[in-house]
Amino acid sequence: MATKKMTNEGPNLIETFREFKETKNIDRTTLVSVLEESFRNVLAKIFGSDENIDVIVNPDKGDFEIYRNRIVVADGEVVDENKEISLSDAKKIEPDYEEGEEVTERVDFNKFGRRYILTLRQTLASKILELEHDSLYQKYKDRVGEVISGEIYQIWKREVLVVDDENNELILPKLEQIPNDNYRKGDTIRAIVHEVKNDNNNPKIILSRTSPLFLQRLLEAEVPEIADGLISIKGIARMPGERAKVAVESYDDRIDPVGACVGVKGSRVHGIVRELCNENIDVINYTQNTNLYIQRALSPAQVSSISINEEEKKAEVYLSPEQVSLAIGKSGLNIKLASMLTGFTIDVFREVNNEEEDDVDLEEFKDEIEPWIIDSIKGIGLDTAKAVLKAPREMLTDKDKADLEEETVEEVLRILRAEFE
Repeated sequence: MATKKMTNEGPNLIETFREFKETKNIDRTTLVSVLEESFRNVLAKIFGSDENIDVIVNPDKGDFEIYRNRIVVADGEVVDENKEISLSDAKKIEPDYEEGEEVTERVDFNKFGRRYILTLRQTLASKILELEHDSLYQKYKDRVGEVISGEIYQIWKREVLVVDDENNELILPKLEQIPNDNYRKGDTIRAIVHEVKNDNNNPKIILSRTSPLFLQRLLEAEVPEIADGLISIKGIARMPGERAKVAVESYDDRIDPVGACVGVKGSRVHGIVRELCNENIDVINYTQNTNLYIQRALSPAQVSSISINEEEKKAEVYLSPEQVSLAIGKSGLNIKLASMLTGFTIDVFREVNNEEEDDVDLEEFKDEIEPWIIDSIKGIGLDTAKAVLKAPREMLTDKDKADLEEETVEEVLRILRAEFE
C-alpha cells in the first residue's frame, strides 16, 4: 500500500517542555517517552484515538512533529473521520491519491487553541512530577541509615528544608534536630537518612541528627578499627547536644577499644563532638557481665555494690555519699544514659554502713538552730551532729570554747538527738 508523507511545517512548541528538560534530572530516553505519551493523551482527547498518530520528538533540537495517518476511501463511505478520508478530500491534498492509499498529514497543534496547549502542559507537568517522585523514592528507599550531606535551603519553625546534590528536597524535622543546632540558609549539614515515606506516590525523605545511629555512623567513619570489624559498637545512648555513652568491644586482645575510639588526646572524637554541638561522649568497655556493665555505665561514679533483678530489669546501686551526685549527674543525665545504655532501671542509694557515713553536717540544721550558735560550735572544731553529741558538755559551755548557755546547749542537743531517733 503506497504511503505519501506530507512535509508542511508544523508548530514549534519547545517552550512547552524546555523548562522540564533543563531543570529536571531526567534522562533523554525517559524524557522522549514522557513527551510522546503526553502528546498522545491530548491527541486522543482531540481525535478520539491516537492509534493512527505518529509523534516524533527531538528534545536535543527542541522540536517535535505530529502526523495523522488516514486511509483513502470512496466519497460517501467515510465511517471514521479520524482514520479515513474521502477520495475527493485526499485529491485536494495531492491529486494522484487513489482509494486504499494512506494519507499522512502533519498536524498543526496550534490550531487546536490555547485550551489544548494548556492541557498538554498540565499533562506533561503531572507526568514529570510522577517521574521525579519515583526517582526520589528509588534513590533513597535503600539508603535509610546512611549519612548524607545537604545544603540548607529553607528554615521553618517546625522543620528545615535541605536539598541534596541533585536538588532533591529532604526534610529535617524539629524533633530530629540537635537543640543547639544553629542553621543558616546555604550552610552544609550532615544528617542520617532516618525514614523514607511514599504515601500516595508522594515521597518524603526524613533526616535526623539526634538518632543514636547518626553517632554510630560518625564513629565508623572516624575510627578505622570499627570499619575494619576489629571493634564493634554494642550500644549507644544519647541526649542530643548534651551527652552520650557508647559501649564498645574489641575482637583483638591487642586493641584497647576505648583508646582506639577516643584517639590520642581525644583526636578521634573531637571532630564528632564539634559536629554534635559539643555533645560530651563517654566511651566504655562492653561486657556481658551485667553487674560490671552497669558499673561502667555509671562512670565516672565509683559503685560500692549492686543488687540486680534480671526479670524486672531493675538494679539497686549503692554508693558512698560523695559518689551519689556523680552517678546521677547534672540534671540526672548520667543515670538516664546509663539506664538507656544497659536497658535497666537504675535506682541509686546512699551507702550507710557505719556511723560516720550516717552523720549529718551542722549546716543541715540551720532552719532549727540559729546560725550564730552553729558558727560558735564549728569554731571549736565540731562540724557534724554526732561530733557534737559525743563531745564533753564543757566544750559547749566553757567561756574559752563555745561559751553557750546551758539552756541553749540542752536545746541544741535535743534537736541533734532527734535526728537519729
